[in-house]
Amino acid sequence: MAESRLILASASPRRVQLLAQIGIHADIVKPADIDECPLPGELPRHHAKRLALGKAGKISEKYTSGFVLAADTVVGCGRRILDKTEDENQARQHLKLLSGRRHRVYGAVCLITPEQNCLIRQVQTAVSFKVLHDDEIDGYIKSGEWQDKAGSYAIQGLAARFITKISGSYSNVVGLPLYETASLLEGAGYIKPGHSPCLPSTP
Repeated sequence: MAESRLILASASPRRVQLLAQIGIHADIVKPADIDECPLPGELPRHHAKRLALGKAGKISEKYTSGFVLAADTVVGCGRRILDKTEDENQARQHLKLLSGRRHRVYGAVCLITPEQNCLIRQVQTAVSFKVLHDDEIDGYIKSGEWQDKAGSYAIQGLAARFITKISGSYSNVVGLPLYETASLLEGAGYIKPGHSPCLPSTP
């Protein structure tokens, strides 16, 4: 296959960092301007898939000769979608809802190839929270870490102390399921000139 560029359809610096963790660096990072509001009655899993497909499709209209990679992460508590948090009141509501419960994080990864084949993988991770006391919620709110986070928490940050159990992909909760993403890119034949994972040097 001829050498092709990788375009990451995302505005998330976390996804850039996660790809770099496994030695993959996008040639272009281009956020997709789509409506991310859930549809009436839409389930969290379906919402994640629809948005990943929408982002990839939008960006592939411009970059038709490259590999376009897009992803979406949705936190679901039962049938309820916990959107990215807009203010402290919403963050507090989310954290109280998650307190002492198990919820699921739904990830969807979409890859559109230069041949315009559309490939998608979906992942779900179960995450259990300890019972949160009011002072713990207050302290987390003051940290500001909840801002712009689905479900109002970042598992890779201060909220790690609230997690009692995780079943499934950890990187999916951070923002990108790395095993599934790498499998998609490898299966599609993505080749980057001179690419090899960046491994730590041996002393």
